[in-house]
Amino acid sequence: MNVNGAPYRTIWLKPGDNRIVQVINQVKLPHVFEINDLASVEDVCRAICDMTVRGAGLIGASAAYGMYLASLEAPEPGFRDALQRAGNALKATRPTAANLAWAVDRMLGVIGGVSSYTERCAVAMQEANAIADEDADHCSRIGTHALPIISALAQQKAGKAVNILTHCNAGWLAFVDVGSATAPIYAAHDAGIAVHVWVDETRPRNQGASLTAWELGQHGVPHTLITDNAGGHLMQHGLVDMVITGADRVTRNGDAANKIGTYLKALAAHDNRIPMYVALPSSTFDFALRDGINSIPIEERDGAEVRYITGQTQHGAIESVRICPQKTPVRNWGFDVTPARLITQLICERGICEATEEGILSLFPERR
Repeated sequence: MNVNGAPYRTIWLKPGDNRIVQVINQVKLPHVFEINDLASVEDVCRAICDMTVRGAGLIGASAAYGMYLASLEAPEPGFRDALQRAGNALKATRPTAANLAWAVDRMLGVIGGVSSYTERCAVAMQEANAIADEDADHCSRIGTHALPIISALAQQKAGKAVNILTHCNAGWLAFVDVGSATAPIYAAHDAGIAVHVWVDETRPRNQGASLTAWELGQHGVPHTLITDNAGGHLMQHGLVDMVITGADRVTRNGDAANKIGTYLKALAAHDNRIPMYVALPSSTFDFALRDGINSIPIEERDGAEVRYITGQTQHGAIESVRICPQKTPVRNWGFDVTPARLITQLICERGICEATEEGILSLFPERR
């Protein structure tokens, strides 16, 4: 995607020094566009924990590059144990997204059996780059598969804009490029189809307001920021044609974990007979789980994210302010689970399927 006209991914190896991983600091957006250097596994773990990098696909790619950095650091004697410790540290950073552990395990499988330091580092870099490239390619394919859905809605509306509601940021910034939930939007916009996106602010970290609105603006996609609780009202008044979100983990029966509040959007969409789509690359599926509500681990984050809100003052300063009484107790769950019965269809790089075990396995027969 482009930033001020220049192409960027969210993560890459530093030109001229492939021992450094560079990322866009998403905590600073939309007010400051900053690139950070990550030079160690500890740097990558910290970046994931503090959400310098976030989003299912990008967390996975970051973990892959973290394992590459681990291969550079691992001592010759005991390198396999060192790699395993690095992998465990990366897996512990955030528990809900399936992509993180998937990427770590894939990297361990590729580099764990290589004994030569030089070969190990080369193989690790090649595999991390491959994971990043696949993530971007899979998101692009999601857009291709979903484009006919938006095109059909546009035909029904006789040229009027297709109104799409999304939640949180499952865009370019949440992946290596293009995004999952935004891939169909960008594909439609680039094909000349009139689209308009309702952007949920997405409390408590406001990823919709700070990230989705920013990247849609960079790409020139018409959009409007709304409060999290406005979606149902818009649906009741015929102002939403479809809902599309990303996911951090989807079970083999189609239950989908996504940013807290997604379940409420799905309920409102179901009540108003509006199609609800979940877009994800295959790395987000967890084929070991069938019951999302009782089996997917839900991250609970620091209450400070709820107590405080960060923004830019009228004088240009970036400041955080407390919005509740100082001693108010806070709970801060990061995700909820939308049951498969509320999801119209799943969209991944292999195609579109029903949110059922049979539907998913029709695209992934090797998982039967």
